[in-house]
Amino acid sequence: RVLNGLATLRPRPTVAPAKRQPHIQTRFFPTIMSASMMVDASALAARTAVSGQRMTAASRPAVLAQRKARMTPVCTAAADTATTGVRRNPNIGKLQAGYLFPEIGRRRNEHLEKNPDAKIISLGIGDTTEPVPAPIVAGLVKAAEGLGTVDGYSGYGAEQGQGSLRAAVNKRFYANCDIDDSDVFISDGSKCDISRLQAMFGQGISVAVQDPAYPAYVDTSVMTGNTGSYNEQTQQFDNIAYMKCSVENGFFPDLANAPRTDVIFFCSPNNPTGAAATREQLEELVAFAKKNGSIIVYDAAYSIFINDPSIPKSIFEIEGAKECALETCSFSKFAGFTGVRLGWTVVPSELKFADGFPVKSDWNRVMTTCFNGASNIAQGGGLACCSDDGYAAMMETVAYYKENATLLKKCFNDLGFTTHGGDNAPYVWVSFEGKPSWDSFAEILDKTDIITTPGSGFGIAGDGFIRVSAFGHRENVLEAISRFQKAFAGRNN
Repeated sequence: RVLNGLATLRPRPTVAPAKRQPHIQTRFFPTIMSASMMVDASALAARTAVSGQRMTAASRPAVLAQRKARMTPVCTAAADTATTGVRRNPNIGKLQAGYLFPEIGRRRNEHLEKNPDAKIISLGIGDTTEPVPAPIVAGLVKAAEGLGTVDGYSGYGAEQGQGSLRAAVNKRFYANCDIDDSDVFISDGSKCDISRLQAMFGQGISVAVQDPAYPAYVDTSVMTGNTGSYNEQTQQFDNIAYMKCSVENGFFPDLANAPRTDVIFFCSPNNPTGAAATREQLEELVAFAKKNGSIIVYDAAYSIFINDPSIPKSIFEIEGAKECALETCSFSKFAGFTGVRLGWTVVPSELKFADGFPVKSDWNRVMTTCFNGASNIAQGGGLACCSDDGYAAMMETVAYYKENATLLKKCFNDLGFTTHGGDNAPYVWVSFEGKPSWDSFAEILDKTDIITTPGSGFGIAGDGFIRVSAFGHRENVLEAISRFQKAFAGRNN
């Protein structure tokens, strides 16, 4: 309003007409323009052309509008050559193409552009589909409503998590593992904790991963600077130990011939193969880590899907594991919290670095520095998950997905495919007999309008396989089975 008013003032007869304050223009534009913007000179010139117009009663509205527009900054995008002086992180530059699941999304969208009437069914990304059980929703609601009361309101909480939830998680999932409540650190999920663990370990460590494996283990190792460059010949990153997990070795690595590394990422039940390590295999893994002075980062995100009572659900069921392992887990697949975001990592007090310093102390420092704590509403839901009613309801949802896995596995077996997993995990690992995984992905999408996940996206050892997720509405799973049967009928003939 002030600027508009200045534009309409008439000069007094006894005072020389004032020039426009030059500092308003020279100071105004640099203030509102960022380094990536530049003034459109032609537009400014056009606006300046009206500055000398004399107003009449008839022209006054138009001239005032033009003068007002003259005061509005006009910006256009800077040329592509505009840069800062900041060097790009060369480690991120090593990453190949996009992260697996955004790439699947891109191909899905491309398919829909060509087939706009296609009714896509997604059995690809492992995202839960069923509603959060009522007792757990009640916990979320109670925590949210509490924020609207004086007694129930809470601001910043402990970065390590609410004491009551840390105790509840320990009691529910580690009752027989001799874990202290203070060893449990509540977070916003395992994936986030994996990145924070990389920050804790820092640059200069050696890393081993299962092959195939969840892509985040490799990609965060690359971004942290703990690998070499991508090797086009091997289709793997240099300076990282890929422990092949194949049909031939029962999807458990040949540790007798595996190199020594500082950190071993290990997931069981495994994503993507669905293989769950036996007690004997985990005993071998713990012995291997202790012998080499390694730390196991044990991902137990799918442990709740284990049916076989002889298979451990936690690495801490293995004697000696607290001296060489930490464990990360999540409510994402347990309770449908993929969007709510709540998980935990257990770091035993017995776990020490080479100099004897407790790993737990450094993890506590990372969490208190890089994290403000999980949402207090989400933690209310977590407490409900650990209650008797919440846990029982959670297990009903898990059973629903298990049934989906059973149906999908049977479908592919009946069609003559060789399958793995699906018994103690929500994923069915389907062999396409050496056919490149992305080709199989494309064939399935073209023939059935179904999204799966190409095995090679998890590592070169996964090529020739497709991962099929059991996370889906039952009607969609049954429809997908019908489409698979039509598309691949006669495979046994």
